[in-house]
Amino acid sequence: MSKSNVIKFVTGNRNKLLEVQKILASTLEITPLDIDLPEYQGEPNEIATLKCQAALEHVDGPVLIEDTSLCFNALGGLPGPYIKWFLKELKPEGLPKLLAAFEDKTAYALCNFAYSEGKGQPIQVFEGRTDGKIVEPRGPRTFGWDPCFEPLGYDQTYAEMPSDLKNSISHRGRALEKLREYFNC
Repeated sequence: MSKSNVIKFVTGNRNKLLEVQKILASTLEITPLDIDLPEYQGEPNEIATLKCQAALEHVDGPVLIEDTSLCFNALGGLPGPYIKWFLKELKPEGLPKLLAAFEDKTAYALCNFAYSEGKGQPIQVFEGRTDGKIVEPRGPRTFGWDPCFEPLGYDQTYAEMPSDLKNSISHRGRALEKLREYFNC
């Protein structure tokens, strides 16, 4: 199978698009495509695969989708892939309140990219994970739950970090590194 270096990335999230383009800038050309995909339930890698299958119904050629989870250890992995809906209702300020009754504030950020060369081709899933903890929001509130997630070994939240540092340690950066390895670039 030949692998294309021009990929349609299905997302309506401008911040996500900018991060992906920045991380992959020197290796792969990413063309954004804003399509409303169904919101599936299930395990993160299953959700990514289903979203990629749905995207392939609208896209000719190589396609990439992403699904992100924020998993609180005290809550058995919730909110997980449903973080988008939790964040919509609670805002960043509400996320630490979910853990108020728990001593354990640890969490992990999980990112699954699903890629396919096109209809009828296999779907590859690339997962990245960053361990950390949930904190009271710090830093700009411009990108989802970034103000509440402090990666393990750092004293800054994602929102407080320079983008190059965040991208080098983030769940998204780690998943994209695996995608880059898949393309041998």
